[in-house]
Amino acid sequence: MADREAPLEAAEAASPPDKAPAKPARALGTPLASAIAVVTTILGLLILAWTVLFVTKGRFLKPTFERIVAAQTNREVRVAGDFQLYFAPFNVKFLAEGLTISNPEWAGRGNFFSARKIDTRISTWSLITGNRRINWLGLEDGHVDLQWDKAGKRNTWTFNESQEKGDPLELPVIRRALVQGTLVRYVDPRMQIEAGIRIHTVEARDTRFASSIRFDGNGTARGTRFAMAGELLSPNATVAGGQNQLKLHVEGVRTKIDVAGTLPGATEIEGADLNMDARGQNLADVFAVAGIAVPDTRTYRLRSNVTKHGDEWRFTNLRGRFGASDLSGRFTVALKEPRLLLTANLATRTLDIVDAGPFIGYSPQAAAAGAVVSQAAGRPRILPDAKLRIDALKNFDAKVDWTVRTVRAEKLPVSNIKLGLDLEDRLLKLDPLNFSLARGTVHSAISINARRDPVFTEYDIRLSPTPMGVLLAGFGVEQSGTTGTLKARVQMTGTGNSVHDSLATSNGRIAVILPKGSFWTRNIQLSELDLGTFVQKMFEKKLKEPVQINCGLIGFSVRNGIAAADPILIDTQKNVMLGRGGFSFKNESIDLAFRADSKKFSLFAGQSPVGIGGYFAKPSINVVTPELLSRAGAGLGLGLVASPLAAIIAFVDVGDAKAADCGPVLAGASARAQRTDKGKPRDDVGKGTTAKSEDGKRSKDERKDQRKKFLGIF
Repeated sequence: MADREAPLEAAEAASPPDKAPAKPARALGTPLASAIAVVTTILGLLILAWTVLFVTKGRFLKPTFERIVAAQTNREVRVAGDFQLYFAPFNVKFLAEGLTISNPEWAGRGNFFSARKIDTRISTWSLITGNRRINWLGLEDGHVDLQWDKAGKRNTWTFNESQEKGDPLELPVIRRALVQGTLVRYVDPRMQIEAGIRIHTVEARDTRFASSIRFDGNGTARGTRFAMAGELLSPNATVAGGQNQLKLHVEGVRTKIDVAGTLPGATEIEGADLNMDARGQNLADVFAVAGIAVPDTRTYRLRSNVTKHGDEWRFTNLRGRFGASDLSGRFTVALKEPRLLLTANLATRTLDIVDAGPFIGYSPQAAAAGAVVSQAAGRPRILPDAKLRIDALKNFDAKVDWTVRTVRAEKLPVSNIKLGLDLEDRLLKLDPLNFSLARGTVHSAISINARRDPVFTEYDIRLSPTPMGVLLAGFGVEQSGTTGTLKARVQMTGTGNSVHDSLATSNGRIAVILPKGSFWTRNIQLSELDLGTFVQKMFEKKLKEPVQINCGLIGFSVRNGIAAADPILIDTQKNVMLGRGGFSFKNESIDLAFRADSKKFSLFAGQSPVGIGGYFAKPSINVVTPELLSRAGAGLGLGLVASPLAAIIAFVDVGDAKAADCGPVLAGASARAQRTDKGKPRDDVGKGTTAKSEDGKRSKDERKDQRKKFLGIF
């Protein structure tokens, strides 16, 4: 036995030791099972929470709700009565009786929000995405206090007090609502608006609608009271794709506005399809409520489509009338920061000249009554003195394009107006301001800088070559015999908050140039005072042949509102007409004298200046001047002493007038640059006068006397 067992033991000793037992293989799918277990646990907890909330209606969350909301809003939050917060079944059901949320300290005592009962169903998905959609709202005896502070930085509905600027008012999207006895108060000191609106719901009679939310209220806008009333018809829940129909009527500031159309939701203005009908005594009243300054108008009525996109209110398909003029186009008001932005594209077929008056400061009512001429210190005044609304210019920027086809005006052949207006932070530019004038074109660029006090204005106005026959047809010029043209340019700057004040302080130059051509009129010889043709014309009412103009310049240098002739020089085929004097924008007085020197020998030539005096609003012509009277007296004396033939000698023109070099004339040069046709400096023209003292210069006393006259001392 021992021998048999020995080999076995040796074999066992020689064999290597056995390996450790292998671990059992890991079961397939264990991570998935774990994930399923976690998800199942979470779902179970959610179902449990939902069940607890549904059974208890979430009433036990009332203290938690008050504490969390108060901490997030920095306001005092209280629920005096019943409280419910749960899922029913998927949307959030929220009910609170006696809910109050206090105002911030700066807004004074009272609550931002209070309600005897608020009952809502809020879309759960909207809470996740932040869209704030309320499917149902029931509100009883509510009160909402919407206030801005005086600086326009904070408001009562922005709960984050650390923000530099309060959020704009954006109401949640409310699909359906039942509101009773609710008051909304809105106060904006910066815009000078205060309003109170009462809201209540009644059952609608139309089977398409479930209810009608009616509202009415009143308030003040920039010191003017207004009243409003309207209703919002909410579609019946059984009507698929129904939209809310809005009707709104507003009265105030001599204006009535009706708005009607559809809204996507009860409080959803975005994409609204509305129609507006506005009428009143003055369109400027409506814009003044928003702090926007526009020119005054006569009675108006305008209709347009209205919608809202983002921060823009768009008024499209605009059509209507103001005064005796029509208006069409579109405009947009964008709620930009720091100022509103008004953009417009407008068109007018016919603009009555009376309705155009307010654009330069005339009252349309006064213009319609023919009373644009006023009195100042006993003198007639025609330049408008209405002040620019500088305060309103701080509130908005603007970009406007306006075209006018025809202007209805007696004796003023104006048409095809094109206006480009750009306002940015009180810098107003009218560029271009172009229009057709008697087959010529006026190109204007005017800059009004209200950033400076007083306002600083730059004028640059150019008239392209224009037929005089068409331009002056209403003043007795015969078009058939007038081939002459004229062109002009005005370059001036002035300071002042009205047209009158700006021109009364202006500096610059005015030049009217007459190129070669003919001029035929009933009164042309009145200025030349050649008695032979003048008497003939008085009986025949017109000349038998036109006056041939070689070149002419009517130029003025303007300094501190006083324009002095620099020069007035018109070279005709037979005469050289010279002018002296000037006019004043300060008191609108005129003191001009014209005389014509013949180039050839002429009998019965008065050689006496014709004076133009008076004021812009009431000019006067003085034909029989003291110089002419003294010449007549001399002739009468010679006739008595010698013979009747000797009396004619006093009216003889020896014909020594010096023809003009037309180069400087056509260039609009000043008096110093004018030359005779021989190239010599002219000694018969000067700044403001052709009458000179013995040394060839105006005397100091003469200049002083003329300036005093313009300033209104005499």
